[in-house]
Amino acid sequence: MMHSREIKPVRKAVFPVAGLGTRFLPATKAIPKEMLPIVDRPLIQYAVDEAREAGIEEIIFVTGRGKTAIVEHFDTAFELESTMKERGKALDVLEPTRIKPGNLVTVRQQVPMGLGHAIWCARAIVGDEPFAIILPDELMVGKKGCLKQMVEAYNQTGGNLISVLEVPRDEVSSYGVIAPGKSQGNLTEVTGLVEKPKVEAAPSNLIISGRYILQPEVMTVLETQGKGAGGEIQLTDAMAQMIGQQPFHAVTFEGKRYDCGSKVGFVEATLALALEREDMGAEVREMARRLLGEYVPA
Repeated sequence: MMHSREIKPVRKAVFPVAGLGTRFLPATKAIPKEMLPIVDRPLIQYAVDEAREAGIEEIIFVTGRGKTAIVEHFDTAFELESTMKERGKALDVLEPTRIKPGNLVTVRQQVPMGLGHAIWCARAIVGDEPFAIILPDELMVGKKGCLKQMVEAYNQTGGNLISVLEVPRDEVSSYGVIAPGKSQGNLTEVTGLVEKPKVEAAPSNLIISGRYILQPEVMTVLETQGKGAGGEIQLTDAMAQMIGQQPFHAVTFEGKRYDCGSKVGFVEATLALALEREDMGAEVREMARRLLGEYVPA
C-alpha cells in the first residue's frame, strides 16, 4: 500500500463530451445530448455537481463541434440574471451553474477516435497529476456521489481506481468486466479487465461504470497505443497496461446508475429523480399511477 504522504490529491476531472448523440436525434440536432434535462437540470450539471462534491477544483471538458452550449451553461448569464433581479426572482437556482473564472477548461477532440483518445486530448491540462474521469451519460445517484465514494477510497489506496456495479450474470456481455483479486468492504483489487466477455468466460459480474481516477502515466500509455475494438483508441486497453505497475482497485458504487445514453434509461432517470423530489414527487407518483391504469388492462 502506498504511504499516504505519496498520494497526490485529485483536483482535476475530465468530462468527455464530444459525442454526437445520434441516438437522441432529432433532439440533439442543435443541442448537445449532455444539455438534455433530467427534470430541470441538464445531464452535464449532475456530473459537474458530483465532481465538486468530491473536491474537484478544475473542470476539463473534451468537446467537439457544436458543443458550445455546454460551456455557455457554466458561464455567467448577465442578461438573464439582471432581468431576474429586476423581477425580484431568486438567483439561487443558477448557483450550481457558476464555475469560478479559470476553473473551466475546454479542449477539442477534432476526430472521433474513442474514449481513450478523448482523454489523451486533455494530457497538457492534466499534466503530472492524478485525475478523475466522469462520463456524463451515466447518471450515478447515491447518498454520497460516486466520485466522492471513490476519492475517499483513493485517499487510502492511491494508484488507479474505477467504479464498478454488480449486475446479473447474464448481462455481463454488454460491458467491461473486472477480474477481481482480494476484496475488503466495497474495495476490490483489480487483476484484469475484460471487454464484453461471453457469460461463461466472465471473470466476475462486476461491470466498469463511467467513473475513473487514474494516474498521469496512463497518458503515456495512450500516446503509443494502437487502435483497439471498433478502430478506436480504447481507455480500457490503456488501463489494463497499468495493472501490476501501480495499485489498481475497483470501488463498488453504493447507489443507483441510470444509463442516460439510452432512451429508456433517460426516461427511467427522469421518472426516478422526479419521484424523489419534495416539490413534485407526490404529483408525479399520482400521474404515473393514472397513466399505468390507462395502459394496463384490469
